[in-house]
Amino acid sequence: MSLFSTNPSRAMPFLGSFLSEEQFQCSICLDIFDNPVSTPCGHSFCMTCIGCYWQGVKVCQCPLCKENFKKKPELHINRTLREITEQFKQMKGDAGACGGLEWERVQGKRIEERPLKQRQLSGDLFLVMKRKLLKPFPSKGSQNDSHTVVIEGTNSDIIQPQELTTRVSRRRYTLSGAASAMKVPQCPKHHRKLDLFCKSDGECICSECGDTDHQSHQIISAEKEWLNNKTQIDITETKIQEMIEQRLRKVEEIKFSLAEIKMAAEREKQDCMRVIGALLSSIEHSQAELLEVIEMRRRSVEHQAEGMLRELDLEVTELRMRSAALAKLAQTDCCISGLRSYSDNNTHLPDKDWTGVSVNCNFETKSMYNSVCQLLEHSREELQKLPEIYLSPLTDQSPLKAHPKVKTIQEYAVDVILDPSTAHSRLILSEDRKKVWCGEKHQHVPNNPERFNRVVCVLGQEGFTSGQHYWEVEVGGKTDWDLGVASHSVNRKGKITFSPSNGFWLLCLRDRTNYTFRTEPSTTLTLNLKPQKIGVFVDYDKGQVSFYNAEAKMLIYTFMDTFSEAIYPFFSPCTNKSGKNDVPLTITPVLLPD
Repeated sequence: MSLFSTNPSRAMPFLGSFLSEEQFQCSICLDIFDNPVSTPCGHSFCMTCIGCYWQGVKVCQCPLCKENFKKKPELHINRTLREITEQFKQMKGDAGACGGLEWERVQGKRIEERPLKQRQLSGDLFLVMKRKLLKPFPSKGSQNDSHTVVIEGTNSDIIQPQELTTRVSRRRYTLSGAASAMKVPQCPKHHRKLDLFCKSDGECICSECGDTDHQSHQIISAEKEWLNNKTQIDITETKIQEMIEQRLRKVEEIKFSLAEIKMAAEREKQDCMRVIGALLSSIEHSQAELLEVIEMRRRSVEHQAEGMLRELDLEVTELRMRSAALAKLAQTDCCISGLRSYSDNNTHLPDKDWTGVSVNCNFETKSMYNSVCQLLEHSREELQKLPEIYLSPLTDQSPLKAHPKVKTIQEYAVDVILDPSTAHSRLILSEDRKKVWCGEKHQHVPNNPERFNRVVCVLGQEGFTSGQHYWEVEVGGKTDWDLGVASHSVNRKGKITFSPSNGFWLLCLRDRTNYTFRTEPSTTLTLNLKPQKIGVFVDYDKGQVSFYNAEAKMLIYTFMDTFSEAIYPFFSPCTNKSGKNDVPLTITPVLLPD
């Protein structure tokens, strides 16, 4: 029993509001403590609840503060808290039986009977709790002080009201055990602790707020909601860690792939040098054989000609001698000697007919020339296929004439037309929407959400969400342009950063010769053969965007990515640079191969 000195009406409301039912709830089962035990970290739970919580786990952890214990703590029943809890249970039963009346006894007499307020405890229960929780301390001042509270049976427990308030506020029991009341946030409106959570408004409230401003809302204990959030935090944290691990594995996978590609590139270089070296060696050998055959033919003809020349020289010499003899004979006056000399000079004249004799040489190299030409033609064809062959690991078998049974990229041709609703206000489109160029002035066009308002570009009318597609664009005569594809959700207003991470897969030309791919960072490429027509091939399902020199049928570059939404053909003729870049980009018909 307790004896309060003067001014009991000021002391009792404070005593009645000292604790609430929620402070006797186990944070695991959310029911009033049953044989409560306290962990080394200071939090309290039902003995059965914490035993089930730790059953089968390797490391024991506090359900509230998540502190880990190296060894499973030996838990003992918190007798003080159990007695307080039992008193609280009895109080709840008595309050239900008497209709919620609070009895206060001052100086051994019942002075008033009034209804218990919500979440208010009786004075008797408060005194029992006070004896258990507060240690005796020396008295201060006189026992007759009008502001002194005296507890029967402990004359030394003389507590000033302000000291009692301070000591009670310093130590209290919550769902998790002893805690400091100074750390509990207060409701700025009612100056009560924020122990509830309104799920409808998503804010912490006090009990009085719940009775007034949030009557029709979904209200739950703040600590229970925080426990639910902690569980969700653990799930989210685990998910984030898994995402980090997945991305780290992908980083390692990409690095490993790059190392393999580097090694494969070195092997391919060696094979290329070996193949080209063998080809050159074969050509040099063929050249040596051909030169040897030509030289042998020349020597043979030369030897034959020399023999003929010697024979002709002898006959000429002999004929000259006969001619001189006959001229001398013609001057002889003696007929007898003249007849005899003429008869000798007129016999055994060279009678070989040299009319049809000539010197010719058939080197018989035509067949060898044909063989060499066929070899060169075959080599040229193989060299043209090198980009397709050596880039196949990167492009997953480039569709550029890979196999007779496989479609060529030209067979995936689509009819692309420009979408005027996306065109920048300076861009001018032809009537058939196949050409686009940049004008000097802005046109009066509606500022719809689809339109680009800063970058001079335009999208195709139709987007792609699957399949293979190919189109060609005439770029000859221009100094600057951008071509490729863009995602449907790309930013179209203000400054834009072109990169695959922002939804742009583009090939660009600047200052006539600088070709770049809009990667992060940009990739620069030197093209010996300047393309006049660019072919763009898209394989949506494989995440592939390839650029070709359409006339030379040579692969320029391939982006590999993953598409999650519709992508559209992208065109930017860039600014006209005072007439230096006023040639339009023209979408041309695709000619199918023979």
